Amino acid sequence: MGAPKKKPATLKTKPKEEVNKKAIIWVSSIVGVVFVAIALLLIFTS
Repeated sequence: MGAPKKKPATLKTKPKEEVNKKAIIWVSSIVGVVFVAIALLLIFTS
């Protein structure tokens, strides 16, 4: 009657650099699309 074996502790924190890189890429692409859209609207409405 031994004590139940514990599972080894797993790392719960994922590397945040990948998530941050993806978030930066998404935000920058959205901002870029908005700037292009505004530029096109200014060009075609003038």
